Amino acid sequence: MTLLESVNSPQDLKKLSLEQLHQLSGEVRQRIIEVVSTTGGHLASSLGAVEIIIALHYCLDAPRDKIIFDVGHQAYAHKILTERNVRFDTLRQYGGLSGFPCREESAYDIFTTGHSSTAISLALGLACARGDKPAEEHFKVVAVIGDGSLSGGICFEGLNNAGHLKKDILVILNTNELSIAPNVGALSNYLNKLISLPLYNRFRESLQARLPKGSRLLKIANKFEEGLKGLFVPGLFFEELGFRYFGPLDGHNLDILVPTLKNILNIKGPRILHVITKKGKGYQPAENDPVKFHGVGPFEITTGEGLSKDSLTYTEVFSKKLLELVEENEKIVAITAAMPEGTGLDKFRDLYPERFFDVGIAEEHAVSFAAGLSAAGLKPVVAVYSTFLQRAYDQIIQDVALQNLGVVFAIDRAGVVGEDGVTHQGIFDLTFLRGIPNLIVMAPKDGPELEDMLEFALNLNKPVAIRYPKDKIPNKSQFPNSKIELGKSELLKERKDFAIVALGSMVIPALEAIKLLEKEGFSGGLINSRFLKPLDVDLLKAISAKSKFIFTLEEGILDGGFGEAVCAAIDRQAIKIGLPCEFVTHGKRGLLLEKYGLDSKGISAKIKQYLCQG
Repeated sequence: MTLLESVNSPQDLKKLSLEQLHQLSGEVRQRIIEVVSTTGGHLASSLGAVEIIIALHYCLDAPRDKIIFDVGHQAYAHKILTERNVRFDTLRQYGGLSGFPCREESAYDIFTTGHSSTAISLALGLACARGDKPAEEHFKVVAVIGDGSLSGGICFEGLNNAGHLKKDILVILNTNELSIAPNVGALSNYLNKLISLPLYNRFRESLQARLPKGSRLLKIANKFEEGLKGLFVPGLFFEELGFRYFGPLDGHNLDILVPTLKNILNIKGPRILHVITKKGKGYQPAENDPVKFHGVGPFEITTGEGLSKDSLTYTEVFSKKLLELVEENEKIVAITAAMPEGTGLDKFRDLYPERFFDVGIAEEHAVSFAAGLSAAGLKPVVAVYSTFLQRAYDQIIQDVALQNLGVVFAIDRAGVVGEDGVTHQGIFDLTFLRGIPNLIVMAPKDGPELEDMLEFALNLNKPVAIRYPKDKIPNKSQFPNSKIELGKSELLKERKDFAIVALGSMVIPALEAIKLLEKEGFSGGLINSRFLKPLDVDLLKAISAKSKFIFTLEEGILDGGFGEAVCAAIDRQAIKIGLPCEFVTHGKRGLLLEKYGLDSKGISAKIKQYLCQG
């Protein structure tokens, strides 16, 4: 029996010795590698955080004490140690465990978190609500963040407010920057052990209580500690924000982590424990290439090689076309918010580094920055996941659309994303973009149309959003592509019984649904809308006049979306097919589309139901 098999909860963890914790960390790592090699997931970051999570659960009393993970892609060890190891094989599978912390899944997950830089604000809210409750109701609050979180503005807003309010809160800052690695040494470890000891802190608090505020002696004492830490510790920035700073420590050394953490947890006020870890720790392929193994599909453990794929994705088509266009136009620049590989801009970055900007996890800044570039005559392309574009809504309106600037938003992962689940489904963009003046919104039905739309958008010199799914391109285009014209749709089939007006990724399933219905004697027409706005009102009204039934089809929530826009344009009721206004769970993309009736069989069944009712 392995140690891990005997640990079903954090209470079981506390029965182990420090020596056994070292063995347990290896077993947890192996469990993560084995499962993620089958399910896919966030591997490198979770492997890097194993010891931090073991130490936290060893020293805290969860779920009474609260741990909030920023983003949560590093929390797999947390799931394994909190009564979910038996189900860990179901990670990211429909009906199984979420790939991120999830409130509905476990009492140990305080928040459902999938977007960056929010943990400190969430933790501060808990700390303020806790107030000065009696000991039996008191709980500790810990926020675990990565260095990427610090590139998001809300993280600094939370730090600033927490330092001002002086609430008891601990922030674990987990970094892997080599530039500060030399500080992880014997002297730094000794110093941090010293300043975290109860005896030292009782003396410090006693000195502060006895000396009058503003006295010269108190200032000298504080300056002495600051100066001592400043020699070895890169933490004065956090001290200026009002935090006691400890670190950096080796985030894989449990012999240092556990006693230091126990001491720090008993210190009052806002504190930061800075640890340095290695992404992919314990699995050589992930250590060698942590970017590749940040978010990875199923892979072969012995080699680290992913399973083969047989066709291009929309992301890859976007990447290839942008590289073609940038050769012809020196004004094109590309922007990403810490996702060059995910959005397909990594090749652009490598070939045109002077025209590529990775702004970090700062979508708001990315959009405003793009507005500045556009105002100066450049042609910025902001490549961003749909779920993350939500964070920059105000900037899209105020800094781009209001100014009517030529910024192109390449919105990846639009619609049903799949295994990343509720925090990452890109199902809201049609609704939240539809109401923005000056903004043109398009969606391609296939790869060639995506290429044409990107070229069209860059020549338009207006705010344009192009949304496309996390999916493979259809192997062969079923229609010749006609020229893209502003606000013009494609009439792909014209028949008498009914007409489908489909947008983007739903055009091909709509065609397949029509073929199924034709086998049963029904005759259907199909319009590829191409645009959410502006709509092709003339064509829509002409088709509406000829068809008894009009169906709209979209891969987004129906409330305020494409279907409602079409109904308003033709001034009649259509049958809207899309997603309900709810958070869509995790599971394979195809399975989820089938569940919500957005595959060809589901679409044809829905249409047949209305046709048979007459």
